[in-house]
Amino acid sequence: MTLGSDDPRRLLGGFIRAQRQMANLSLRQLSAMTEVSNPYLSQIERGLHEPSVRVLTSIAEALNVSAETLLEQAGLVTSATTDDHATEDAIRADRRLTEAQRQALVGVYRSYVETNAHQTT
Repeated sequence: MTLGSDDPRRLLGGFIRAQRQMANLSLRQLSAMTEVSNPYLSQIERGLHEPSVRVLTSIAEALNVSAETLLEQAGLVTSATTDDHATEDAIRADRRLTEAQRQALVGVYRSYVETNAHQTT
């Protein structure tokens, strides 16, 4: 069985690989951070396995992306439920900022969104 380039597992694996490479992490480093075996992560990146929600969540945390983003890439949730996380994902992915700066910006962003949500209701 060959997997097409539009196969959800292959798309998810490619997305995870791209995020790992942007974070300058080797498979071995990601494996240590997620407590998922190096061979299994490799198979996920190649689209050979569909990881569990637990594994996806662990990978998301290690890569500083929202679990919702990975769950969307895996086809487990729809984009309508993850659109609100695009800004936070962009902040978390910006390696020009320190971890503390990224966390601070996400906190400020969430506070503005929360304030505006209460004002419109």
